[in-house]
Amino acid sequence: MAIITLSQEAANDVLASINDNLNLGSGAATIKLYTGTKPAGPDTAITSQTLLGTLTCSDPAGTVATRTLTFDTITADSSADATGTATWARLADSAGVAVIDIDITTTGGGGFGQMNTTSIVSGGPITAPTVTITA
Repeated sequence: MAIITLSQEAANDVLASINDNLNLGSGAATIKLYTGTKPAGPDTAITSQTLLGTLTCSDPAGTVATRTLTFDTITADSSADATGTATWARLADSAGVAVIDIDITTTGGGGFGQMNTTSIVSGGPITAPTVTITA
């Protein structure tokens, strides 16, 4: 995998652009957790992946400082849609327009997004006490 290194100003600009895109529309952005293989990118349609649940961001989603987009309060999904292993997530604006896809692993697993457990049970809660994106 190729790696780029950004200045703090450029990193903050990239994160601000992500935040701005998540804040488009009249409502809150969402974080949808899925099973299966992450698509090539946010412009690629979801096919056989199963939606496990949806977390709802604050509106606006968050703030950027020192290379980090820190999301404000994330509203839990009180009842997961399906049972499965969360392997990736799609963040979208309030109209459902995809902005960014990220891989998900358990904490320490190396994923861009890390959760204490990736095992989701239908009808159970899905929480994300803190969400940050760093560049």
